[in-house]
Parts: sequence; C-alpha cells; structure tokens
Amino acid sequence: MTKLSVNINKIATLRNSRGGNVPDLLKVAADVQRFGAQGITIHPRPDERHIKYQDARDLVSVVHTEYNIEGNPMDQFMDLVYETKPTQVTLVPDAVDALTSNAGWDTIKNHAFLKEVIAECKLQGIRTSVFVDPILKMIEGAREIGADRIELYTEEFALQYGLGNEKGIIPYVQAAVLAEEMGLGINAGHDLSLENIAFFKSHIPNLLEVSIGHALIAESLYLGLENVVNMYINKLQ
Repeated sequence: MTKLSVNINKIATLRNSRGGNVPDLLKVAADVQRFGAQGITIHPRPDERHIKYQDARDLVSVVHTEYNIEGNPMDQFMDLVYETKPTQVTLVPDAVDALTSNAGWDTIKNHAFLKEVIAECKLQGIRTSVFVDPILKMIEGAREIGADRIELYTEEFALQYGLGNEKGIIPYVQAAVLAEEMGLGINAGHDLSLENIAFFKSHIPNLLEVSIGHALIAESLYLGLENVVNMYINKLQ
C-alpha cells in the first residue's frame, strides 16, 4: 500500500491568520496520525508564513509515523533538518517568494550542490528525496547525486486529468519505471486529490508515498478530516 503523508501547512496558515494557537497544529498532526495517516509533511519557508521553524521542532515529539520536511536546501533550512532529524527530507527548488512549489530540480545543472547536501543527510541518517518533473534525464541525475527517492511533481498530471486527458499520466509512468529500474524509491505530490489519486496510484509502479495537503484540507471542510484521511487511505490500497 502507498503511504499517505498529510501536509499540514494549511493548518498553520489558518492558525497564523488570527494569531494564537487555533487550530492547534500539534493536535491536528496527532489526530491525523490517529485517523490512520502514515506520515506528516511540513514545508517551512524562510518567511514562516505558514509552518514556523519552531513548529518543526515541536512536531518531533508528536510525529510517531514518518516525518517529512520539505524545502529549499538553504543553510537555515538544512540547519533545521539536521537539528530535527526527520525520517525524510524532500529537497525542493522553490524560490524564497514562491507561493507554492512550481518546478522540479535540474539534477544535472545542480549536480555538485545536491550531491553535497545529500551526502551530509546520509551522514545524519536522514532519507533523501528530490522533487523532480517526470523527465527521464532528471531521474537519471537523481540517481547520480545519490538520492534515495524522487518525488514526482504532479501538477501537470492533475491539470491534464482534470481536462479529461488520461494520457497525461504517461510521462509519470515512464519516469516511475526508470526510477524503479535504477533503485530509486518513488514519492509523488502536488495537486493530487480525491478525484485523481486512485487513477494515479493505479498507474504508477512501486509508488511508496504521496504527500497531500491543500486538496485534503479543502475536502475536509465539507467531508470532515477523519473521513477524508480514510478516503485517501482506501484509494491508495
């Protein structure tokens, strides 16, 4: 079964909009795991507009499943990763002012930089995943830099699926097949939802983990958080 890691950034966004501690990010993380999710994902950004760096520290004692921290591997971010030692760090090339992640790594152009970061993560005992578009040479590059996994950036799939173009899955299937042949684990994330997750899961071989936040939280406004978490788990079996 593919693991569900729930991205709780949007819970932090809601909390920060009023100050204080409502909703309680730590309680939501504990509840999501209690509801059956197999992981918690956060993506702190330098301006701390949603997840704060202290949240990342506080979650260490709360997350008893897989703890995944995503972000651009700048010095401040990597210091946080080395301090908190999550199960997995997902390296994402987002700009400081990016609204959300919008591209995968060029693993060839950034080979030396990423290889150095990944080597240090390995010394720290932290699993590494690299955010990539479904481009075969970028998958090959991910192997060359020593990544443990790739995370397929799935926005284009979600867009094409929403337009009724099921062939939009093809580049992702090809990328996953190549990654599996090279011994890379396969994660996926971005714009996956209850509408498209079952189709995606059924076509991607050896899909180990999906990270879902925005859609899951939005769907929970209508259907309830516990119900939505279990709906995803059922679709990922």
